[in-house]
Amino acid sequence: MKGYIGEFEELVLLTIASLGDEAYGVTVKEDIEKRSDRNISIGALHSTITRLEEKGYIKSWLGEPTQERGGRRKRYFEITHQGKVELHNMKDLRDELWKLSKATLSIAK
Repeated sequence: MKGYIGEFEELVLLTIASLGDEAYGVTVKEDIEKRSDRNISIGALHSTITRLEEKGYIKSWLGEPTQERGGRRKRYFEITHQGKVELHNMKDLRDELWKLSKATLSIAK
């Protein structure tokens, strides 16, 4: 595996992929909080997004200014091909480990 993504990076990438055209800071934060039942700071999200952009796993662009945002523009995110490849690599690794540990992780009584 070439790169490594942490658990939160993986969560952010998957959330951006699932939100599609609606993937911007606030929606990503709200979706992660709702699905994971945990609070995240906007600072933690922004530093993770910056790291993912530096790694080439996402790209961003500014939308048009809107009145409801006081003329400010939203920064939208999209997962890149490289990001998709890395997510598939992580899924393959997790699947392999789950198969190998299936007997010891059984919770059936």
